Amino acid sequence: MDQKEIKKFLKKVWHFIWEDDSVWSWIVNIILAFILIKFVVYPGLGFILSTSYPIVAVVSGSMEHNGNFDTWWDSYALCNNKECTQSVSYQAFNITKQDFLEFRFKNGFNKGDIMILRGTSPEKINVGDIIVFQSTRPDPIIHRIVMKWEQDSTVYFQTKGDHNPTSYPSLKEDEINENRVIGKAVAKVPFLGWIKIAAVNMWTIARPR
Repeated sequence: MDQKEIKKFLKKVWHFIWEDDSVWSWIVNIILAFILIKFVVYPGLGFILSTSYPIVAVVSGSMEHNGNFDTWWDSYALCNNKECTQSVSYQAFNITKQDFLEFRFKNGFNKGDIMILRGTSPEKINVGDIIVFQSTRPDPIIHRIVMKWEQDSTVYFQTKGDHNPTSYPSLKEDEINENRVIGKAVAKVPFLGWIKIAAVNMWTIARPR
């Protein structure tokens, strides 16, 4: 194949991908977009943000506030297995209402949001920050830090989902040490996570049982 034939072939390919309105062209575009995001954009963001998970979709409602801040602050929680309010729950961690109002994402976020993460050292992760971490469960968890301490030169965290009545972990073996932290949330993109949630749900429905 000479140079002229190569140029002609590439021109046809370009036209097929970018200008053709056929179903096959759309399918190829979707495949190319998936490849580009998964193997170029995502790793590139991971390198820039120093984490293997630079973007995560929120797949649960554990950080939702369901109303304005004051309504959430006075909503249901558990204190020593007894009913209380979120305000009383956070007082147990020496977190006041004024403290909380100064936290990033003070109004939480919703299922279906996309969170942008940045890898950072444990010294730069503080009470009130939102982290994604590996737990004893299969999937990573995104919660807010309510306590931080150091033991035997290792930093540990305790977290709580803003919407949850109690904190995590509840068991000694679930303790979150610095090695389990995937990244700290630095930005939010509303709603885009529903694309992933819908795709996972469709796969679950279609998958043979």
